[in-house]
Amino acid sequence: MKFERLSIPDVVLIKPSKFGDTRGYFMETYRQDLFAEQIGPMTFLQDNQSKSVEAGTVRGLHFQLDPMSQGKLVRCIAGALLDVAVDIRKGSPTYGKWVSAELTCDNGLQLWVPPGFAHGFCTLVANTEISYKVTNYYSPENDRGLRWDDPIIAIDWPVKSEDAVLSTKDAEQPSLSALGDCFFYH
Repeated sequence: MKFERLSIPDVVLIKPSKFGDTRGYFMETYRQDLFAEQIGPMTFLQDNQSKSVEAGTVRGLHFQLDPMSQGKLVRCIAGALLDVAVDIRKGSPTYGKWVSAELTCDNGLQLWVPPGFAHGFCTLVANTEISYKVTNYYSPENDRGLRWDDPIIAIDWPVKSEDAVLSTKDAEQPSLSALGDCFFYH
């Protein structure tokens, strides 16, 4: 398993070792000891999975406020997606900046998105499914979001605004400038 810190070093791209033969492959997708060594000790409390039927589906940018903030370990189990993390920690040298990674079923890559980041993705093909581990339980009263196409953040999405498939909730999220102080950089 390899761990690569991205241009925002708290976000980590993880490449599991994959062993294949004529029958298919075997891959370890999570090892607590290696994760703790490379990123820090973590307890995952919930696993989630979602399927997006159409290519160009955007989900996010989502996060939860303290005390229910979540770190997410995201992987694609069918199809392909562009996974994005936006730093929303006030005082951070990378506040309002974003990083992304293409996660596919074939490449097996995973993205670690720590608390203090808004997370979202865009499907690159139809019938894309993701699975992600989270460090806290879902809390509707702490659930928040950030506008996916905020021009200040300027994420380079693989879909035009008018072509994106969005939920009503995601289409109505606030911009970064209207977000307020959700997290602070330490």
